[in-house]
Amino acid sequence: MLPDKESITVAYAIDAGEVESLGKIGTTQTEIDRLCKRLQSKASHVRVVYEAGPCGYGLHRQLTQRGFESMVCAPSLIPRKPGERVKTDRRDAAKLVRSLRAGDLTAVYVPGVEDEAFRDLARAWAAVKEDLRQARQRLKSFLLAHGVGYTGRANWGESHRRWLSEYSFANAWQQLAFEEHRRTIEDRLVQCGRLELALRDAVVNWRFYPVVLALQAMRGVQFVTAVGMVSELGDLSRFTHPRQLMAWLGVTPSEHSSDGKRRQGSITKTGNSYARKLLVEAAWSYRHMARVAPEIQQRHEGLPKAIIDRAWDAQLRLCRRYRKLVARGKNANIAVVAVARELAGFIWDIARLAMALALPRSGQSI
Repeated sequence: MLPDKESITVAYAIDAGEVESLGKIGTTQTEIDRLCKRLQSKASHVRVVYEAGPCGYGLHRQLTQRGFESMVCAPSLIPRKPGERVKTDRRDAAKLVRSLRAGDLTAVYVPGVEDEAFRDLARAWAAVKEDLRQARQRLKSFLLAHGVGYTGRANWGESHRRWLSEYSFANAWQQLAFEEHRRTIEDRLVQCGRLELALRDAVVNWRFYPVVLALQAMRGVQFVTAVGMVSELGDLSRFTHPRQLMAWLGVTPSEHSSDGKRRQGSITKTGNSYARKLLVEAAWSYRHMARVAPEIQQRHEGLPKAIIDRAWDAQLRLCRRYRKLVARGKNANIAVVAVARELAGFIWDIARLAMALALPRSGQSI
């Protein structure tokens, strides 16, 4: 199948027979039910595949409820011939059937309904925070263009924001533009606070709340990072080895080896870019000497000793790892990415430990 906003292009094959086209159908529930009946009339066991895309997982859930073996595949991992220059929905649907039969497709993780809802809330929060960052940058650029500078630290603290509220331009048009920039920032701040409060209320009732709590025992992993990472990763038990999580995050080195020679390049940067960004940001905190700061001690309250000990092991190893890489002449950015790769392994381990220990769902400070 090849779904889009208004139609679904369908192709099928029976056993090892030729691939045939069923044409296009609509996306309404009635037309999908009619398609399911047609497919069930052709075989007792039906496997269905379609590309992951902007239409989400609704079709997958409908097909699963009807008893079909449904798979959502990763578009970037579908085999393609180098010289292929003609692309149509009908050809792509037939190609999916052949690739499924050959076992050449890679399935993407389909979150549960509750997990997807929580992820939507977390992504809305992340999007508003990005809007806030861009709004602040626009105001800084506006002030720089007119030679207006703040004498203190422009860190958007209380004194900085007070100065902005009291500053005014002589020209009425410039003053209006300035006020609109400043009001946009204030609106985004209110929106961020509203969404963060909703997240803190919702996460307590989420099934991965123990993982969010446990990950905050680690250095560099605060509430923002923990919620963002877990909402994007979902069920970490689907990764049987930490290397699988590292590969999913795109922090493993690319490789081109042949003729007995092994050549490794930059990281692959595949998978979830937002989760990778959070991971690398957390890894920067391991540049400094290992220590348990007061804010980390506060996050340790109520957590099992096994998780706290594992977080300390991670800090000792990763801080040492960064210093060794820099001492060997590695660039700081390269060293941090290497630390981030190992940090992903500790996240995998602590998350599994948290679920095994069955941490309480409430009563913890986040």
